[in-house]
Amino acid sequence: MAAVMAALARPFRRGPAYLGRLLRRGAGGATCGPRGRGGARRPVLRKSLQRGVALSTGSFLVYEAHKLISGFADVHASFKVEEVIEQADYLYGSGETEKLYRLLVQHKNSDDAELLWRLARASRDLAQLSSTSAEEKRQLAYEALAYAKKALEKNESNFAAHKWYGICLSDVGDFEGIKTKIGNAIVIKEHFQRAIELNPKDATTIHLIGIWCYSFAEMPWYQRKIAATLFATPPTSTFQEALHYFHMAEEADPNFYSKNLLFLGKTYLKLNNKKMALLWLSKAKEYPAHTEEDKQVQKEALELLNSI
Repeated sequence: MAAVMAALARPFRRGPAYLGRLLRRGAGGATCGPRGRGGARRPVLRKSLQRGVALSTGSFLVYEAHKLISGFADVHASFKVEEVIEQADYLYGSGETEKLYRLLVQHKNSDDAELLWRLARASRDLAQLSSTSAEEKRQLAYEALAYAKKALEKNESNFAAHKWYGICLSDVGDFEGIKTKIGNAIVIKEHFQRAIELNPKDATTIHLIGIWCYSFAEMPWYQRKIAATLFATPPTSTFQEALHYFHMAEEADPNFYSKNLLFLGKTYLKLNNKKMALLWLSKAKEYPAHTEEDKQVQKEALELLNSI
């Protein structure tokens, strides 16, 4: 603090003396105050004014020092967030789900949208682990939704916040029943579409709209009946539309996600195109398993291949 004050004070060290000289002179060199009887008060007035200038200068220095220190604190905080995000991305890429969650949950009160949506993702990924209990899965699902919602509140223009809000809202529907899940469907799709508007090259979000389409295309009759009671015009889709989005995602980022390969195969099966289904299911089966989800995809792809 002393060093900062000294550095800031250097340009102003001669300020009070210089201003004092000005106070002893009026415009054009005339003395301040009236001549005659008022002249006796000039030394008192001069001292008062000089003291005021000195105090004002001191206050200014304190204010400038506060701004400088605050600036240093803000920069330090920014670097800290960047460092946490860098660590988080490394752990995510390494498939260290539990370590990632433990790192990010320490910063759950952050106002940084980039950090918050990553925490939402980490909470959801932890919920997806087979080792996570049913009660923990439920708790983590609601936690993830809260973090994604906060990320959106902090930055509505963050595409990943929209994406993970849509994902987490869908997950919560699994605990609240089919009526809630269908009721949230339009909101979920709107957030995915907004994410694509903000980042048209994000393959994962394009894939998610494909999943949305696939889900409504294979929706059983009783769920369609529920949808009809919730919407004047119930949301619908087709397997052809789902296939379009899965291919779009693959074009945006080839081989980016084992589940996109799996759903390309599953959708071709729905369309009775076994040749193309075999191609994509084989790719899904051979996809390197970096996560538990990848292993589940490999298992499902193998089962489907054996059934063809």
